[in-house]
Amino acid sequence: MLELLTGAGLALSAGLNAYIPLLIVGLTSRFTGLLDLPAAWEWLANDWVLVILGVLLIVELVADKIPVVDHVNDVLQSVVRPVAGGLAFGSGSTSETVAVADPAAFFASNQWVPIAIGVVLALTVHAGKAVARTSVNAATLGVATPLVSTAEDVGSVGLSFAAIIVPVLVVLALVALIAGGVWLIRRRRRRTTPTT
Repeated sequence: MLELLTGAGLALSAGLNAYIPLLIVGLTSRFTGLLDLPAAWEWLANDWVLVILGVLLIVELVADKIPVVDHVNDVLQSVVRPVAGGLAFGSGSTSETVAVADPAAFFASNQWVPIAIGVVLALTVHAGKAVARTSVNAATLGVATPLVSTAEDVGSVGLSFAAIIVPVLVVLALVALIAGGVWLIRRRRRRTTPTT
């Protein structure tokens, strides 16, 4: 059960920033005893993978702080973040990867389920983030973009570490995300509802 919470937390974190949870998983596995990756996921702790993730993280950190560029980045990340969420959930929940030589056997074995769950979780967070970011950018003329982006990055780091160290905290994060989503939906409905 804790592995599923770890995977869910990492996938949710990937919805905010694709590279932070993957980099944290790789570094944590490589340099600490807090996380042991299954053999099929050990590539995340490879030197070259860590360097590439680090470079991609720097690019995203910069691009996400610049108004308008952050919107373009969010469009590009609409594919990257869900994929990262699938990888993060798969590695965090200790699922095994396979070489998909026979797609029918892969889907019949249910080995795709953890990856699909991670994709859905990351995509949900990413979609909510992108909608909220557009509203914030419009309301503040882009002035709040670096602040909001920094808060998202800090949230991604915190959620990643919480998922690895105290996976039960992921439940609180899920409740907070759901409550925040409900609040945003209600707020948007109040704004669009005409008053008589």
